[in-house]
Amino acid sequence: QERISQLLDVTDELGYQVACVGTHPFSRWAEQRITDSERYRRLVDQCQWPARRLMIFGVHVHVGIESGEKAIAVSNGLTTYLPHLLALSASSPFFNGADTGLASCRSKIFESLPTAGLPYRLLNWAEFQRLMITLVSAKAIESIREIWWDVRPHPTFGTIEVRICDGLPTLDEVMAVTALIQALVVWLGEKYDEGMYMPLHRHWIVRENKWRAARWSTEAEIIVDEDGNLERLDESLVGLVEEVTPVAKRLGGDAELQRVGAMLGTGLSYRRQRRIYEETGDYTAVMKALVREFRENAPILA
Repeated sequence: QERISQLLDVTDELGYQVACVGTHPFSRWAEQRITDSERYRRLVDQCQWPARRLMIFGVHVHVGIESGEKAIAVSNGLTTYLPHLLALSASSPFFNGADTGLASCRSKIFESLPTAGLPYRLLNWAEFQRLMITLVSAKAIESIREIWWDVRPHPTFGTIEVRICDGLPTLDEVMAVTALIQALVVWLGEKYDEGMYMPLHRHWIVRENKWRAARWSTEAEIIVDEDGNLERLDESLVGLVEEVTPVAKRLGGDAELQRVGAMLGTGLSYRRQRRIYEETGDYTAVMKALVREFRENAPILA
């Protein structure tokens, strides 16, 4: 919070306002200037329209991991819970001055890139290396930095990087989601170390559940098994928090993790934004509320 205050001191002096959210409600992507860097010029030249409309903003969380083999196993396990993280962070109902009908349109916009979205289900670290070598040799990418999966190993940092989350408007919400991700990675990592069964949904179940999370957030019913049985996503989240709470306590992040319950109780960002627009009919009012939430570290509930 101290660093945010320092940032706001600078932006206030410059006459700028700051918010953290998955998409800007009304800014037009076609009117934005692209940062003049070789990397971005190459991205736009290669991907064209999908890259030009990337006026989206996310929260990425890195958690240290001991080995490449473990990183692959834990990343595979995390895919089961990516819909939970997307639903909890959903903050992008509006794009280009329109209601998309989604809780997170950012996730669908990002998926249009050739190396974005859900990761491949890899067998081991050697297969990950083979994939990277193939893509670099084929000039599909230049480095791991151009693999934009929802979760990926990051060899440079020695981490697992979770990238699925929309921008979160308050620091408390960022900390809650970060604590959940950290506890999840450690919880799955300990299962790997002990040779225990790791929860792992089929890829097609994860894909469908991600779509439902993007559309309905925590109000979605997600698939829990191959028989097609369903569970409310918010109820599944509550159970998941209970499951990883002992890990969070050991890590010193329990207080932050328990804020997940508060987020579910007070209403997530996409709902707060829609309520403000329904009351005002004004996208600038939505943006002003997001700026205020970031500044005050508190959701606007009424």
